[in-house]
Amino acid sequence: MEPKVTVDVVIFTVEDSELRVLLIKRSKGPFKGCWALPGGFIETDESLENAAKRELFEETGVRDVYLEQLYTFGDPKRDPRGRVITIAYFALVKAKKVVPKASSDALETKWFPAHDLPELAFDHGRVVQYAMKRLRWKLEYTTVGFQLLPKKFTLTQLQKVYEIVFNKKFDKRNFRKKILSLNLIKPTGNRTMGVAHRPAELYSFNMRIGKIVEIL
Repeated sequence: MEPKVTVDVVIFTVEDSELRVLLIKRSKGPFKGCWALPGGFIETDESLENAAKRELFEETGVRDVYLEQLYTFGDPKRDPRGRVITIAYFALVKAKKVVPKASSDALETKWFPAHDLPELAFDHGRVVQYAMKRLRWKLEYTTVGFQLLPKKFTLTQLQKVYEIVFNKKFDKRNFRKKILSLNLIKPTGNRTMGVAHRPAELYSFNMRIGKIVEIL
């Protein structure tokens, strides 16, 4: 049997102070009824990236979001159907843009806390753990974390995203000093509205997504 190739996509978002991962409940074997990452076999006439974009759109309904190839997982025993190699990707989406919808091969689609996932099919648990490590590295040294924020955000919201992903607290003064010194963001001239406390200044992103810069 010749090896077959699939793509699997780890889709991250931040919502309700949690880092979340989108999972599907499989409607077919193997692992019928189990939770898994969105993914599937690539079609003969599409590239790996286009296959990942297709799966992303089928499960989230969004396009033009941050998508990056993660790793190739090729353990001979990872799939009971035979020799199946998967190319994993990870995507960052804004929760408000996404309306999860089950595709034809899924019974259900649901967001789960990244730090409290159910048992996953295949080797998808390992894939998610690897994606978490990559995401943290990217947030330390690149600007991709801004993909998880609205277009206008407060410094508190920005720090909260980093604390959620790294699952730890950062010193407020040091964090803000470092972020502002890097010229990554710029004030919009607007402030938050409809809040009980003092309105906070709103910022917007000031640099190319993915730019290499030591943030933490």
